[in-house]
This record gives sequence, structure tokens and C-alpha cells, in this order.
Amino acid sequence: MSRMGDSTLAPEGGSLLAQWVSNIMEETGTIEIMSENNQTEIRNAVIIGSGPAGWTAGIYLSRANLSPLVITGAEIGGQLTTTTDIENFPGFPEGKDGPELMADMEKQAKRYGTEVEYSVVESVDFSKKPFEVKYGDKTVKAHSIIICTGASPRMLGIKGQDTFWGRGVHTCAVCDGGFYRNKVAAVIGGGDSAMEEASYLAQLLEKVYVIHRREEFRASKIMADRVLRNKKIEVLWNSVAEEVTGDTSGKFPKMTGLKIKSTTDDSIREIAADAIFYAIGHIPNSKFLSDDIKKNEEGYVIVNDSQETSVEGVYAAGDIHDHTYRQAITAAGYGCKAALEVERYLGRVGVIG
Repeated sequence: MSRMGDSTLAPEGGSLLAQWVSNIMEETGTIEIMSENNQTEIRNAVIIGSGPAGWTAGIYLSRANLSPLVITGAEIGGQLTTTTDIENFPGFPEGKDGPELMADMEKQAKRYGTEVEYSVVESVDFSKKPFEVKYGDKTVKAHSIIICTGASPRMLGIKGQDTFWGRGVHTCAVCDGGFYRNKVAAVIGGGDSAMEEASYLAQLLEKVYVIHRREEFRASKIMADRVLRNKKIEVLWNSVAEEVTGDTSGKFPKMTGLKIKSTTDDSIREIAADAIFYAIGHIPNSKFLSDDIKKNEEGYVIVNDSQETSVEGVYAAGDIHDHTYRQAITAAGYGCKAALEVERYLGRVGVIG
């Protein structure tokens, strides 16, 4: 903690102020740069994002006495805050409520000294060191950064989507498919992700529909053939989802059907379904990042085996770079990995001893 607010520590005379500030910088490792009208703090590490990757990075860095700062973003806790029950996160044999799990991770990070700003990062200047992060009306400088802003699932925005969100409408079969064992579900999409989701659900459910707007899949032949051969999967070609229907009279809404529109003659029919899974891709939350950070064509941040990006001292963890697994547990693992690499990096460049 900086002691600049303690006037008893300041030497008399402005000529000695610079030396005094320098001594404090050496002693604390986190530090303020003074100017006439403001002061910009330099942190050992700033974590951008507050999902499983971000909070895990915060836990590891704070336990290493590096006093990390987490800037949460607009969706505190990330996508898990929209999941009612999580059954595949280790340590919870009865399952765990998504928002509750994220709140517990936040508490754990804070317990060890992680500081939190409930704000949205507007921009980061990666062209100079220390890096400069702007959020709200504030600016913070950092010797290292971990980007944990995740990816958002593409949504159709059809009627009933919001009403039955989490109660029939989902974006991850591996995460939520278990709630619909021996029931009926529909998968929206025609790429490899949709094929994977449908094949996975067919192991659990009585029947799976795959709804695709064209008359052939975009997926690789091996993935498409696997779906077409599965007797529990029925493909509805040249079709789009129009409306999620169900019962809203109870305590919680319950999806019971899906209205389908033909792309050839605009006719509409309704199928019985207990759930719908969007498999039409994700959008990485990377637009705020400058071109200094290399990304692939879809916008996912590119990292090496150490989670480091194209800029030395800047790391990424979770769904912002992982477009394969997209699980809470893997995101947490990446957050741990990035934090350990940050600690090594700060030691290597002499920021910490």
C-alpha cells in the first residue's frame, strides 16, 4: 500500500519529493506517478474481465502478494451468471448455481487482496510500457495485463428467446444438455459446432432436431455424416426457428415447443421440444483491443503456450482465446496458467524481486 497520504513520511522541501516518491516505488511495487492535477497508479497486474478466468487469475496473483486489479466489465461474472445450475464444475456433487459460483470466486479473490473496479475498459495502450488502461473516467498503468473478456454466443433474437432463456433456450449442450435427459431438443446451426452439439445431445436425449436454413451443411463431411447416420437425429432442412413456445403460468417458464418457418415457401409448423440449443458461433469480446494484439479472422486473441499474446507482458485466458472447449473449468485453468506466467514475467523483467 502506498504511504503517500501520510504527511509525516514526506521530506520537507519540494526538491526532495522526487527522491521520496522513487523510494516508495522501490519499496511497494505498486505505485503512483504524480502530476500537478492527477495521479495515475501503476499496478503490477491488471485483469480485464470477471468470469472464471479473471477471478482465478486474481486469486493466484493476490496470493502471490502482487495486488492485482480486476476491472469487471459490464457482465460481472461472465456467461455463468446466466446459468441456473452447473453440474460439471468439480467440488459440487449437488451442482452449483452459476451466479453463486461467480460470487464465491469474487469473494475468494478479494479475500487475498484482489482489488475490483466495477467498470468497463474502453481502451488499452499497448504501444508503451507500462501499459495504459482507460475505463470510465479513470486511467491505470500496469506492468502486465491479463485479458479475460470471454466470448458472447451469437443469438437469433427470436420471439420467446428471452422468456425461456435458461429454461429451455441454451447455448451449450455440454453445459446444459444433462437437464433434458430422455427429452426432445433442437439444435440450430449447420457447422461443425452444431454437429458436435447434436451428436452429444443424441447420447442423452430421446430425439434431437437439427434445424438448418440451407439444404446442405457447412460442416466437415465426417461431422455431417455422423449426424446424418444417427437414428435419434432428424434434420429439418431449409428451415429457421421463428418462436419459442411454452408454459409461463408456473413459478418458472417451461419451454414446450418451437415454431419453424420454411425458407422455401414460408410455411410455419410447430414441433414439440423441451429445449433449443444455439450453435451458430460465438463473438469474442475483443473489439476494444488495438491491432497490437494479434487476433485470428474471427477475432479470437492468439496466444502461445504460456498464454502470452503478441505483446510481451500481455496475456489472455479463457474464451477470449479458447474457441474449442469453452468450459468454466478450462477457463479457470487458463486463468491460473496466465497468472503464474505473469508472476514469472514480472520477476524476469525486474518489477518484483
